[in-house]
Amino acid sequence: MQKADHKKDNQLLDSNNVNSSTFKQSKLYFIQYILLGCWFGLLLTKAEVISWFRIQEMFRLQSFHMYGIIGSAVIVGMISVWTIKKLNIKTFNGEAVVIPRKEFNKGQIYGGLLFGAGWAITGACPGPLYVLIGSGASIIFITLLSAIAGTWFYGLIRSKLPH
Repeated sequence: MQKADHKKDNQLLDSNNVNSSTFKQSKLYFIQYILLGCWFGLLLTKAEVISWFRIQEMFRLQSFHMYGIIGSAVIVGMISVWTIKKLNIKTFNGEAVVIPRKEFNKGQIYGGLLFGAGWAITGACPGPLYVLIGSGASIIFITLLSAIAGTWFYGLIRSKLPH
């Protein structure tokens, strides 16, 4: 019984399925997301966001390029979330968008440090991994498999961590 309660507590920490749609979509519906992902990958490539040299410049504080891109993404995200909340914008299907409040905990600091260390060591953020693989950098498969293994390991030990 105690294990079931612990699992329920962990689910309360998640925002999984908060914005799950009740509408069923056809498989063709998802092609637009594949095309959007391809366009976004092209954008990341042209902006040199996937460049190992650009990422190393950022971590060595030698260039503003990546900080400018990340900073502008944060600003666009802030404006977008504010607009969604202020204007009560709905999804294309008319469903409400729910953005749950998150409580701060020290695990976020440790996770951020671990994430940043992995990013600095590999020279690749998780998002552009697929773009790097698509552009022919097949060695990034090792980084992708490591990211998947890390995610799996976190899921395995998550219930034992202090949240």
